[in-house]
Order: sequence, then structure tokens, then C-alpha cells
Amino acid sequence: MSPHPPGSLEDVMARFAVAPETPMRDVLALIDRNGEGVALVLDGDGRLLGIITDGDVRRALLANADFGRAVSEFLSTKRVRAWEKPLTAPPEATADDLLRLMTVRLVRHLPLVGRDGRLCGLALKSQLDRGHDLGLRAVVMAGGFGVRLRPLTDDTPKPLLPVGDKPVIERIVEQLRESGVRHVNITTHYHADKIRDHFGDGRDFGVRVQYTHEEEPLGTAGALALMERGTDPLLVVNGDILTAVDFRAMLDFHREHEAVLTVGVRRYEVPVPFGVVEADGARVTALTEKPVLSHFVNAGIYLLEPDVLDALPPGDKLDMTDLIQRLLDAGRMVASFPIHEYWVDIGQHQDYRRAQADAAAGRLSS
Repeated sequence: MSPHPPGSLEDVMARFAVAPETPMRDVLALIDRNGEGVALVLDGDGRLLGIITDGDVRRALLANADFGRAVSEFLSTKRVRAWEKPLTAPPEATADDLLRLMTVRLVRHLPLVGRDGRLCGLALKSQLDRGHDLGLRAVVMAGGFGVRLRPLTDDTPKPLLPVGDKPVIERIVEQLRESGVRHVNITTHYHADKIRDHFGDGRDFGVRVQYTHEEEPLGTAGALALMERGTDPLLVVNGDILTAVDFRAMLDFHREHEAVLTVGVRRYEVPVPFGVVEADGARVTALTEKPVLSHFVNAGIYLLEPDVLDALPPGDKLDMTDLIQRLLDAGRMVASFPIHEYWVDIGQHQDYRRAQADAAAGRLSS
């Protein structure tokens, strides 16, 4: 139980406030803990100096920023966007006024600030708009054979393998539901009947579940061409992914960058056990001892605008990487969304064992 009443100023200070000298890595940890995508930077008198949002953090990750520096330095160099000062509201604002302002300004949180500049509270869209529909359709790709996990997948589709007390795909569906997704489509092929038997129409899991069956494997993008067209963006999640990523933040990021497709990415580091020599012909130009190569890799989570499906010929085999390349070749905006939250792909035995250990240690969110 929280030591402070939920919604009290003490609770807000404990969950969201940081001092100017706080290192950015600690701000990131705070944002992960509070689950609302925001940290409030306050001076010693409780005056609001600035806001660090989930989007700010992800842009800094893409820029390979130094997360050891103080948040005050980060604020001083923060890119100026539509409004120079943090968007705030007076403490006397009504819930309807706050929700209306959040909707118009496309934000999920509003600091309540008095005339003296001191923080009085924090309005959260997740609390004002409980039970809201996120405005996304979701697709969970569950048709793969799980070859690398044999013999575990000889009679069980990989998404139905248990992690802790429930199957991987059930954890994904629960996370989607908690994020405000009401409609989930599951693509099936291998042991499709077992997945259908588990979920049925979805009512026992708090969502509406439909199925798209692939008679022949069509790739990670090809199956999408079989789906009914809609007007909402499409969130596509591989059925062997465990993650605590904030889907609301991903949708905000997608809209902010006016992308037609946003791909979740994860930083992956490869240590090189030798000294790397760089040369221009015969001339050595640099030597780096045992460097660590760092790249962003595809995390198996995507957000697509509905019209992207028009580029998918029905029945053609197509992977998501092929679709992304087609969009890039056409000059369309594809955004990368860095995932700093928990993430693991259980596609190999060692990763599946890691997920089981994480579940046993209580490191999974559900």
C-alpha cells in the first residue's frame, strides 16, 4: 500500500518529482516505475522547472545521449517544440476541463500549478478517462512453427508456451487490454485449433478476439493483407515477445512523428574480443581495443496506419522488413521507437529459460 493517499500532493511528489541534479538514468528509472511516462523537475521550494516525458527519453536514446548527466542539463538543451513552457493547469480546473485540454494538446498528464509556481498536483489522463479505448486495433502474430524451441513446440504452438503461470500470448493479450485495446486479431497457422480453444471469442480475457488463419505461411506482413480494413492504426506484436513497453507512449510517438509505420527497436550490443584496426589502404588510421558495437535491432512490435495495408497484395508472402523497405523506397515516414522497458524474445531456449527465471523472480509485469 502507498504511504500517501493516491492523488495527494505527497503521492505525486513521491512518484513523479525529481530534483534538478538528479541523473537522467534515475529519471528514466522513475518514469519506468510510475508507468505514466512523465517526471516533474522541481526546485527546492517545489516550483516546477520543467517536465521530462517518455518521448523526451526515447528521443535521447535515439541520439545516444549521456544519461549520466543531470536532468537540469538535459532541460537546458531540450529541443523546443510547439510550446516553450511546460503545459500546466490551475489547481481549480475541473476534470472535464483537464480532459478536454489533454485531448486538444495530445498529452497524457497536466501538472497543476498555483500562482506562485509551486506544484499542487498532477492530473493524469489514465485516471480521468478510465476504461477508455486506446483507438488501436491489435494483431498478435501467432502462426510460426517455433522450430528453434523444439521439442517444446512439437505439440504446442510457441505463443502458448507457459512463462510462469500463463502462456506468453495470454500475457500479451492482458497487456493490450490494460493499455485500452479492445479488439485483438490473432493470426494462426501451426496448431491453430489450440490457440482458438484457449481464447475463444476473447470475452473471458476482456477483449474481442478474431482470427486470421494462414493456409500457407505468408510472412510477418503478408497475413495482414487478409484482414478487414479499418480506420484505426494497427498495433502488430509478435506472439513470442514479452515486454513492459508502454503502448500508449508508442502511439503518442507515432503520431508526433506523423509516421505511416513505427517500428519498436531495442539497443543490442556486441563486444568484439579483439583490437579493431581501421585503415585507409595500407595506412592505419585508428586502433580501438576490444570495442563494443551498439545497434538498434527490430523488437517485433509495429504501429501501422490503415492505408499501409493497401500496399499488401493479398496472398503474397511478405515479411515486415520487406514492407518497411517498400515504404522507405516510396519516401514515406517510418519512425523508430526505442524500447527501454523490459523486453525478451523467447524464440530460443536460453531466452525462454531467462523469461522463466524472470517470472519466478517477479520481474514480469503480469
